[in-house]
Amino acid sequence: MSLGGGSGAGRRPDWAALAIAAALAMVAGVIVWSTAGGTSGGGYARIGPAAFPYVIAAGLFLLAIWTAIAAWRGDFPKREPQQLGPLAWIVGGLIAQMLLLTTAGFSIATGILFAATARGLGRGPLWLTVPVGIVLAFVVWLIFARLLQLSLPAGPLERLF
Repeated sequence: MSLGGGSGAGRRPDWAALAIAAALAMVAGVIVWSTAGGTSGGGYARIGPAAFPYVIAAGLFLLAIWTAIAAWRGDFPKREPQQLGPLAWIVGGLIAQMLLLTTAGFSIATGILFAATARGLGRGPLWLTVPVGIVLAFVVWLIFARLLQLSLPAGPLERLF
């Protein structure tokens, strides 16, 4: 993403990149608004706990401006049209995970998300990726729940251990 050269001469503005620039600017605005509304600790210090969120907001705002300029000039490379099938698999897997998390538990719900994401990315059949995903998620659950003593939703598989 270069601001020099004008490699996109004659191209129309990249509306998707302009939407991303607007989203970055909104996130920066929310950070500033949220930080300004909070209480300030360290009354005598020049740099308090609110300084870091302002720095992040400034960086996001500069990135939004940079992205908007590059998008308006058409400096981003052309992209292929988005395919909705893979996106539907990934979003569907995420929705399934959120719905199943409290009833089926972390391992099964996350294993289904793993399999749906793999399917969306064109990898492996579901009969293979679902069990592999469940096993990997169960290992993650064991590490977090048993070794680190952090609470993750337990389902029937986790209750066996």
